[in-house]
Amino acid sequence: MPNTSPTLPRLIALPKAEVHVHLEGTFEPALLEQWAIEARQPMPRPREQLLQFSGLADFLDFLDWACGLAHTPQRLAALARAFCERLQRDGTGYADLIVNPTHWSAWHGRLRQLLDALDAGFREAEQDGLPKVGLCVSLLRTQTAAQAVELVDLLAAWRHPRVVALSVDGNEATAGRTGPRFAEAFRRAGRAGLRRTVHAGESSGADGVRDAVELLGADRIDHGVRAMEDPAVVALLVERGIALGVCPSSNLALGVYPSLDAHPLERLRQAGVRLSLNTDDPSLLGASLPGEYALCADHFGWDDTTVRALAQTSIDASFADADTRAALSARLAAW
Repeated sequence: MPNTSPTLPRLIALPKAEVHVHLEGTFEPALLEQWAIEARQPMPRPREQLLQFSGLADFLDFLDWACGLAHTPQRLAALARAFCERLQRDGTGYADLIVNPTHWSAWHGRLRQLLDALDAGFREAEQDGLPKVGLCVSLLRTQTAAQAVELVDLLAAWRHPRVVALSVDGNEATAGRTGPRFAEAFRRAGRAGLRRTVHAGESSGADGVRDAVELLGADRIDHGVRAMEDPAVVALLVERGIALGVCPSSNLALGVYPSLDAHPLERLRQAGVRLSLNTDDPSLLGASLPGEYALCADHFGWDDTTVRALAQTSIDASFADADTRAALSARLAAW
């Protein structure tokens, strides 16, 4: 049967949102080298090997180092602007961008200033016609219940217009079960009108996905692919209509699955789970959103109808305002 998958130029033109991408994963190696030289800080390894990670733990350590270099409002605003430019190049109309304050050592104790600096960069970009961005402020799995509640109470008090959601990320395998620890913080976030998105089912199994749904009230799950290991959890996702923000290239690069053949993306889709494609950490993994669509469409033999359905889910599952979702959906219908 001939391959009828859409071409990369058509996938760039595909109206879509991205809902699982980390600001910490958008640093370019040349920029990091420049900042390290200016700060007289040693690089963890030579620039040509900078993005070669031995696993998830090494990857997370690298994020801490990279974020530590972004110590001025101007650097944060520049990162925000560069992210919007990336969205424009990829044909992405909106993004929910995850930022984890624990990684940004220069901004510890100054979260409001960090958010304001990023917001300044995003506002300038949007005024120039670049895509809109909402921020998902993330807990780290190793934080305490009290630290989680403190963060949520701050976000609830500020009601920062750029912040759309509470998130939690980090290495599930090393942190252990964290659903019970963060349940109260996520309850408070929901009461404060924040959406809730949860990393689960990456380095943990299907049990982490169940906790995200039942204990944390997740509106959306980042990764979630290991739900496939438990048919009851797959059924729960289908029943609740909870979308997964899947990042195929990230899963392969970080060793969650050895190949696309082993990846459960297509089996989850055929089981009726709502899915979107995402890059996770695009610069650090050499990924682009049209590239993720092209990779999967080619491998799984998706046609325009399937691709359009995934793009629609990305829009519907985003935390964009209703007008932005409606405009993107109208453009998608005409694609």
